[in-house]
Amino acid sequence: MSTIFNNKDGGEFRELVAQKIGLEEITPCFSCGSCTGVCPVREVVEDFDPRRIIHMIIMGMKTEVLSSDLIWFCCLCNSCYFVCPQGIRFSRISEELQKMAVDEGYADPDFLSRLAPVKDYLQDLCRRTLFQKVRNGFCGPHTMPCWQKNTKRGDT
Repeated sequence: MSTIFNNKDGGEFRELVAQKIGLEEITPCFSCGSCTGVCPVREVVEDFDPRRIIHMIIMGMKTEVLSSDLIWFCCLCNSCYFVCPQGIRFSRISEELQKMAVDEGYADPDFLSRLAPVKDYLQDLCRRTLFQKVRNGFCGPHTMPCWQKNTKRGDT
């Protein structure tokens, strides 16, 4: 019988990420995909998948997560948080993963300063993508007052 997955520090990595972002656990995610479905970055970067990154954290795939280019793409718009039935804020996870990647030598500390112009562009792109989704009828369990005012749920 072959071993499919064997990671000694899996639980430690999951707990470390959960502790740093202020959640008791990161395991409440049940992989519904709401975060990925609403993510404006996903519209542009097909490989970006918050659900998959969270799953990799839960599985303890520390090296794979912290060395991944994908942890740098989150535009911190919090769209995922507003649709997550478990209240997980992926933007906080993303920010912490970025800090951990730098602190643990997976990324050059100067990388963050070189990334700044791209972050501004990505955040602008995210905003425009989200507004287009709202304009096209996107709705969900949003808690932001401006979204509640501008989106109508089918049951109201």
